[in-house]
Amino acid sequence: MQKDAIIIGGGFAGLSAAYILGRARRHVTIIDSGTPRNRFAAHSHGVLALDGKSGLEILADARRQLAAYPTVTFIEGQADSAGGTIDNFHVHLAGRDPITAKRLLLANGMEDRLPDIRGLSERWGKTVLHCPYCHGYEIGGGPIGVIAMHSMSAHQAAVVADWGDVTLFTNAMPEPDETARSLLERRNVSLQPGAVSAIETGTDEMLWVRLANGRVFEVKALFVGPDMHIRGPFAENLGCRLEETPAGKIITTDAVKATSAAGVYAAGDIARAFGNITLSSADGVMAGLGVHQSLMFAEAHP
Repeated sequence: MQKDAIIIGGGFAGLSAAYILGRARRHVTIIDSGTPRNRFAAHSHGVLALDGKSGLEILADARRQLAAYPTVTFIEGQADSAGGTIDNFHVHLAGRDPITAKRLLLANGMEDRLPDIRGLSERWGKTVLHCPYCHGYEIGGGPIGVIAMHSMSAHQAAVVADWGDVTLFTNAMPEPDETARSLLERRNVSLQPGAVSAIETGTDEMLWVRLANGRVFEVKALFVGPDMHIRGPFAENLGCRLEETPAGKIITTDAVKATSAAGVYAAGDIARAFGNITLSSADGVMAGLGVHQSLMFAEAHP
């Protein structure tokens, strides 16, 4: 049976959209690989009424609640490709017949690519972090490091300064320009040139940031703005327009999360320059409304 919509990605954006569509009694299939972007973090913060609950636990609760809607179905697996046009999309998974739908929502998220620094990736989501609004409060102040990754790293360091005493490690990136230096000075951010060679365990749960020149700095936590890469080939398969952000490309969408490809919608981190659980969920709601109204008006004017 052709579905009203296929949602690729069962994270916060995808499930929020499915909730809207399921309550409209639309037939929706969610394809999910079970690897949400925030799976490395033990706790989520800044989520209204759910502070401290893990993202995986929130998603599990959402799936259980969605299971009560008879028109919403789940497929656990990795979509390989997507194609087609409005009213006739098809999504392929290994070992299964293609799934077809009238509309398609991309909510498959981003892949974070970290700098190749020894000891960094295994601490990701624990003491190596991305968002100070999500995890800064729990650090409790004190020395914090920011490792430069791109042109917005100086801005990131200036923001993180509200949560501690910040050192920006330039990590062989170009030195901040005069405007950025002025901002860092006003925010009392120290600047430390030189490539970072390793992150090591220090004393009393501290981290040691080891530079290639042999110098070592002790911090309580590190923030990194990773390079973001759109997961999967779907945006390319479908011809969706992309736009550049300082951290990577995202899919261009309008107010109801429609992409440049007719009948294709995108929501969550894949379509936002900045995201968190709340923003991704809101994106999914807008996408669900957009998909539903697109179907409704098409049926009213065949």
